[in-house]
Amino acid sequence: MSKTLVIVESPAKAKTISKFLGKKYMVKASMGHVRDLPKSQFGVDISNGFNPKYITIRGKGNTIKDLRAAEKKADQVLIASDPDREGEAIAWHLQNILEIPDNEPCRIEFNEITKQAIRNAVTHPRVIDADLVNAQQARRILDRLVGYNLSPLLWRKVKKGLSAGRVQSVAVRLICDREEEIESFEPEEYWTLTGSFIKTGNAPFEGRLFRYLGEKIEIGNEEKVREVLANLKGADYTVTKVARKEKNRRPAPPFITSTLQQEAYRKLNFTSRKTMMIAQQLYEGLDLGKEGTSGLVTYIRTDSTRVSETARGEAHDYLRERFGASYVGRYAAKTAGKGKVQDAHEAIRPTSINREPDSIKSFLTNDQYKLYKLIWSRFLASQMSPAVFDTTSIEISAGDYVFRATGSIIKFPGFMKVYTESRDDGEKDEEKLLPELREGESVEARSLTPKQHFTQPPPRYTDATLVKTLEEKGIGRPSTYAPIVETVIKRGYVVRDKKQLYPTELGATVVDLLKKHFLNIIDIEFTAGMEEDLDRIEEGTVNWVQVLDKFYTPFNQTLLKADKEIGRVQVADQVTDEICEQCGRNMVIKMGRYGKFLACPGFPECRSTRPLLEPTGVGCPRCEGELVARRSKKGRKFYGCSRYPECDFTIWDQPAKEKCPACGGLMVEKKGAGNKINLRCINEKCSHKVVSSNKGKSRVKKNPKNKVTGKEILSQ
Repeated sequence: MSKTLVIVESPAKAKTISKFLGKKYMVKASMGHVRDLPKSQFGVDISNGFNPKYITIRGKGNTIKDLRAAEKKADQVLIASDPDREGEAIAWHLQNILEIPDNEPCRIEFNEITKQAIRNAVTHPRVIDADLVNAQQARRILDRLVGYNLSPLLWRKVKKGLSAGRVQSVAVRLICDREEEIESFEPEEYWTLTGSFIKTGNAPFEGRLFRYLGEKIEIGNEEKVREVLANLKGADYTVTKVARKEKNRRPAPPFITSTLQQEAYRKLNFTSRKTMMIAQQLYEGLDLGKEGTSGLVTYIRTDSTRVSETARGEAHDYLRERFGASYVGRYAAKTAGKGKVQDAHEAIRPTSINREPDSIKSFLTNDQYKLYKLIWSRFLASQMSPAVFDTTSIEISAGDYVFRATGSIIKFPGFMKVYTESRDDGEKDEEKLLPELREGESVEARSLTPKQHFTQPPPRYTDATLVKTLEEKGIGRPSTYAPIVETVIKRGYVVRDKKQLYPTELGATVVDLLKKHFLNIIDIEFTAGMEEDLDRIEEGTVNWVQVLDKFYTPFNQTLLKADKEIGRVQVADQVTDEICEQCGRNMVIKMGRYGKFLACPGFPECRSTRPLLEPTGVGCPRCEGELVARRSKKGRKFYGCSRYPECDFTIWDQPAKEKCPACGGLMVEKKGAGNKINLRCINEKCSHKVVSSNKGKSRVKKNPKNKVTGKEILSQ
């Protein structure tokens, strides 16, 4: 019997696909790349057309041996790595290792791992796309040219162990620039004046002062607001304008990689890395019991919002049956993103809209269920009709002053019946109904409330807003967003604290040095231009060697010049009041693998270190100590008594300053629906819970099981 060898990247994908293909196919996993540039040397022959030196990745010898043995038993080899540049490069390396002729159709690809898609793919193999491979090679060599030339310079001039990346350095710059904006920001005072109005027999409503003498009013200080209040004393309030109109709101398009990461961060509190890890599991396939194993979502690295006609038709049929014809969208979803879009793939969507999240919940982990439901709901909503609002705007005049009241109610929910998009600022649309008023009617001003405000600096980046900015500026591509965020944190250039990204002193120092001597490397437009060059290589319109030469020649000249000009750069450590027990020096804060810690500045003569304790202001329930934040051996944050080891009290959840109203014990913070913070008593005999959405009202929930021992924490 003839056999066909199908090579995929992961064992999970191999397991799913083998169930679709039957006994005539052998499905093996390459475990990702099998060849790469060497880590221990530069590996690129610049003088010979940037010729790369590829070697077998350490630990992949047995995998290659396995694949070669399987090839000998097969009549045909099909390589089914992911349908992108990286996947094409993996296929090319496998083709070389297995000595498959260049002109042999051995490459298959698919956008979803379903029985129909896989069986269709194996009947339509193609030759490997040299342009895609060259685009990946160019990116890999570009990163090697920067990393292996610039990093040693940083070691010599700043600190050993540092590294610089072509794209990651730009991300750090964005975060540093934002921090500079925040530090230099000078708040400006302004006031608002809100009136509470009432028409006899109706509920009161609010309107804000917005115009004076026909111009938009700006109230800059308390003196001005007092002047306005004095002018309005005894004034008559008359409705001078009533405008009513119907407003449509279209649904957001289905997810692309960047918007999935952003929305999963906002709605589920998932980091970009966690989102992509779980999305990969959904893509590769899961066992659904009697239904068998199947991929649940389409390919997850895409910047296209395109949807196949088959998927669109399936969604419309589902909507007609479930909600009625009025909920079916009559238009194509709006496109997402700016600039160049690689339209090779569809948007991220469920492989079958009829596979409802709750119907397969028992086969998924909690995180898998949450992410699948998010993808499923977003796609279904994108195919639905707009939401329709009745909006009303009322202007109320008092002499030369005009107040405006606005309100809207949902007339037809449309897509909002299934899904609404989150916002970075946390604002929510609220229904607000205004009374029926006619122009010329009088209303009574029950109160006028002035309120002082100050302009706010731009917010620090979060995972979601950084990914959004990178996408908007053309930095990176769908497969690189999550690694960018994680890399800059791992290198110690950026820290994540309460969702916000802060630059470290080290990150700011490196960015300042690169700005001064390697402006192109850290320039946003230049980096975006390089991404466009890579796209053109993929299209076959630009030669990849010429792109590399155009970059490297000026870069190398700048590198030689900088090496002569840059002196030794000192990164100042933050000095604390903590005294070293061995030599008496004031200890300094250092950045380690698991965050900050205290170290003696006398290193290497004095090697004293200790944990940096973050006080919480909450007393230990077991002794007179204070609960402080610590890190476990694996870097996970927990809270323990400051008097450890005398007292070994520990908990995972952040302690709350409020005492339990039922027993007076310690309460901890727990995230509830909508990221609201609930409080829960750790006393198992009490188990009191305060739900924030109920405005302080509490209910009892048994056995929270929050308490853990010190030994359990240190093993995590």
